[in-house]
This record gives sequence, structure tokens and C-alpha cells, in this order.
Amino acid sequence: MRKEQHILIVNSDREESALLAEMIRSAGCRIHLRHSMVDMMATLAGSPFMAVVLDIDSLDIDNRTIRSLTLAYPDVCFLCTSNERFHPELKEALCYHIFACINKPIDPDEMVYWIRCIQDNQTDSRDPPPP
Repeated sequence: MRKEQHILIVNSDREESALLAEMIRSAGCRIHLRHSMVDMMATLAGSPFMAVVLDIDSLDIDNRTIRSLTLAYPDVCFLCTSNERFHPELKEALCYHIFACINKPIDPDEMVYWIRCIQDNQTDSRDPPPP
């Protein structure tokens, strides 16, 4: 499995997960769906992923959990989705550990944009330094 092509979506709402998966597939990525934090942890431990999309509305998640995830998987970009514009309880995580937080309803073009940014960022980081 090539890390660049795999994205993990974690959302307890199966219908919303399926819609999001279709959006991301248009960016040429392989999608893996999980519906709980426990399932996500088992999946992350066994496979390389380019990104993880967490629905912070449907998951029981806090600053400590997000920080732990980003430290354990430094090569993975973490994106969040939410109905709310502000999450004061996740201020630290959103400032320091999340690549982007996308408001619902999710604009397919915006989601593809962020996925492409992650792909570009990872490609750039593996290129040799210019002469």
C-alpha cells in the first residue's frame, strides 16, 4: 500500500461517511471507513495513511487524544469536519495539530483542495533539496 493514496475517514454517521468518501475518491485516493475511535486506532496501527478525516461532532475526542494521535503518527495529516464553527474545548488541537477543519455541509471542491494540498506537501517533503 502506498501511503500517498490512502485516506482514513472516521465518522460514526455511516451515510455521511459514504458521501465524504465519494468526494475524496475524485482526488484519486483509496478510502477506508471506520466508525469509532477504537476501529480507527487498530486501522492506523496496521497501515500507512496520507491523511485521516475525523468528524469531531460524532466522535468522543479531546485535545489530548488529537495530540497523541499526531505525535504517534507524525507523517499523517489530520483533518476535521464539523457543523460548528468554534470548538473552544479543542482550541489547542485545532491550533497546533490539525491540518484543516472543514465546516459542514462540506463543499466537495474544498475537500479535494485540502487533499491535493496534503498530496503536494508530502511530495515536496520527499523531494531532494534543490542544487
